[in-house]
Amino acid sequence: MIVLLTNDDGVNARGLLALKKEISKLGQVWVVAPDREQSATSHSLTLQHPLRINKIGERFYSVDGTPTDAVMLAVHAILKKKPDILISGINHGPNMGDDVTYSGTVAAAMEGTILDIPSIAVSNVNWEARHFESAARFVRRLAKFALENELPKYTFLNVNVPDSDQPATEYRITRLGKRVYSDVVIEKIDPRGRNYYWIGEQTPIWERKADDTDFAAIKKGRISITPLHLDMTDYDAVEKMRHWKKL
Repeated sequence: MIVLLTNDDGVNARGLLALKKEISKLGQVWVVAPDREQSATSHSLTLQHPLRINKIGERFYSVDGTPTDAVMLAVHAILKKKPDILISGINHGPNMGDDVTYSGTVAAAMEGTILDIPSIAVSNVNWEARHFESAARFVRRLAKFALENELPKYTFLNVNVPDSDQPATEYRITRLGKRVYSDVVIEKIDPRGRNYYWIGEQTPIWERKADDTDFAAIKKGRISITPLHLDMTDYDAVEKMRHWKKL
C-alpha cells in the first residue's frame, strides 16, 4: 500500500512527523509537503512562478508552494501515479465549520479527492497542540477502515481530534458547525507613514444550538468525523430558481 502524506504547517511540523511514524505501519509512506507554513491558503494553486521540489530523505520531499501544489507535484512529478490513500495533517489547530473553506489542510484532501484518491484531512483542535500520537493512531485505524469500506464518490473525511495523551477512540459522525465570526482588521502605520493591515485572528466562537456538529462533538471531548463532498451545488435552490420569472 502507498500512502501520501502532506499538510499546511510545513514539512517539519510535529503533527506530520507523528503521522508519518504511525502510518508507516500501514504501508509505504511518501511525504510531500510545503517547505514552510501555508495555513489558510485554501485550495490555491501556484501559476505565477515555477515550483521547486527538494528531496530531504527517502520518500520525503518539500515543495515551495501550497498544499494543493504539493499534492499535484506528488502525484504527477514524484510518484507519477496515484497513491492508495492521501492523508493531510495532523494540523496544529482546528478545522471545523466554515473555517474549512480557508484551510490548506482540508484543501489538500480536496485535491486528492479531485484526483480520485481516497483522502482524509485531520486536525488537532488545540492551537498549541502537544499530543499528536493518539490522534495518529486513530487516523491509522480510520484510514484502514476507509480503504476496506470505500468512501462514497467525490467524498473525503474531515477529522478533528481533541488534544489528549489518552487513546482516541470515541467519535461522532458530524456535520459542519457554524462559526460566529469576530475577526478584525488591525490598522497600523509603518516608519514611513504608510498604512498597513493585519487580519486579526480571534478565538473562534461557535453556535451552540445543535448537538450533531463537529464543534459539539469536540466540546464533549469526542473525535469529529465530517464527510465533505466536492459538489457544492444547492439542489433545493436549483429547483426553486427554475420557477423564477425571467430576469
